[in-house]
Amino acid sequence: MTYSNKPTGFDNEIYLREQTAAIIERVNRFNHRLYLEFGGKLLYDHHAARVLPGFDPNVKMRLLQQLKDKTDVILCIHAGDIERNKIRADFGITYDVDALKTIDDFREWDIEVTAVVITRYQNQPSAKAFKNKLEMRGIKVYLHQPTKGYPTDVDTIVSDQGYGANPYIETTRPIVVVTGPGPGSGKLATCLSNLYHEYKKGIKAGYAKFETFPIWDLPVDHKVNVAYEAATVDLDDKVLIDTHHLKTYNKEVVNYNRDIEAFHLLKRIIEKITGERSMYQSPTDMGVNRASAGIIDDRIIAEASQQEIIRRYFRSAVEYAMGLTDKEVFERIKAVMLKVGAKPEDRDVVLPARQAARNAEKNGKGNDGTFSGAAIRLPDGKIITGKNSPLMHASSSLILNATKHLAGLPDSMYLIPQSIIDSVTHLKKNILDGKMTSLDVDETLIVLSISALSNPAGQMALEKLKYLEDCEIHLTHIPTPGDEAGLRKLKVNLTCDPEFPGKSLFIS
Repeated sequence: MTYSNKPTGFDNEIYLREQTAAIIERVNRFNHRLYLEFGGKLLYDHHAARVLPGFDPNVKMRLLQQLKDKTDVILCIHAGDIERNKIRADFGITYDVDALKTIDDFREWDIEVTAVVITRYQNQPSAKAFKNKLEMRGIKVYLHQPTKGYPTDVDTIVSDQGYGANPYIETTRPIVVVTGPGPGSGKLATCLSNLYHEYKKGIKAGYAKFETFPIWDLPVDHKVNVAYEAATVDLDDKVLIDTHHLKTYNKEVVNYNRDIEAFHLLKRIIEKITGERSMYQSPTDMGVNRASAGIIDDRIIAEASQQEIIRRYFRSAVEYAMGLTDKEVFERIKAVMLKVGAKPEDRDVVLPARQAARNAEKNGKGNDGTFSGAAIRLPDGKIITGKNSPLMHASSSLILNATKHLAGLPDSMYLIPQSIIDSVTHLKKNILDGKMTSLDVDETLIVLSISALSNPAGQMALEKLKYLEDCEIHLTHIPTPGDEAGLRKLKVNLTCDPEFPGKSLFIS
């Protein structure tokens, strides 16, 4: 069997070439010392990969690797995020753990993180413990307090009581990349604080921003920019015409509302630090972003962006159902859907999943009185479904059905011997006193690998799991922890209806 590739709308090599040249040009403007704030995700930028098909989620690391001899890296993390155990949704890990993972990931790319800065530090116990953990592993850690006078008193902000109260972060190379997990990590304040110290030392350093979205030279209503609004709906970001740029250059470009609103203040701060008129007349001036150069098929990009908006709608619906977000956020994502004329059923795996749930109910083969369905679109375009039963979750049967199709095996073939399923069920029910005995995805992957030892069909199916990466999946229910963990390992693009998988309030 052959597997078709997804259509490509983005060329990484063109992007790399243009983005690298733009960064070098900006460094040369500032006496070879540039603080470059990296917005968005530096590694594993799956949002960009979804809305720009062909985009390498790690292309920005490839760029840094080309510049590594000229680059220091500072990693920022907000002390409040550590204290609140804030979660990075795509990995399901807290921001402090993500910081540790990021340091490891950088090392795999042969790039060392120069320092970690814990921002807005106010003696939070969790932040203090995190600092100790890093220092025990030989990583340099700096503590930055909340900036005195921020945001209105520029004279205090740009003084020894404001930015000057923070310790200077020692760097030696011309490009200082400042990154961090998620928005609000303190990247900008870290850049400006060090910029203040540089000027006190007589070094005329500069600042610039590298943020992929919104794409400044695409229209405000381009679907890739609307998808950015959908991705940041919790922050209520809006893509707007950059009025500062329009006034100065008589040219329409876009930026997001927070940067546009904060520009006057940021410009005043930079001019206070440098003691001269800023070369930046708009927030777009500050950006170093050549993403549009890599777009080679706008139609593909627009369709992919519309699908991402729908995915974000489902995520917001689930977060609202789980009490993790407010009704206002859910109303905003519905407004974004209306803006592009999208509806949930435009995602082609939604209706088949719901039909599978109805089939389960019709056959009376649910679990715990509930009936669930799941659907996946495979690389060859085929949509496969699965439904729950007393033995398996809907997503578990879906994975087995999908791998059978990819391996060319008949649908009626059993991949896992009943004896193995019975043994796991006995363990869960009679040994561990569990209430839920049907297999979730994480458990199914394990028993499939065990079955593959003696079952050639199981081995064939096991080898096809890698082809599920980036496939679209929809569930008619919120996944259990075991389903979510297994599907995350398979690296699929998952959505689900905002329905709980059973009547129990607690799911272990």
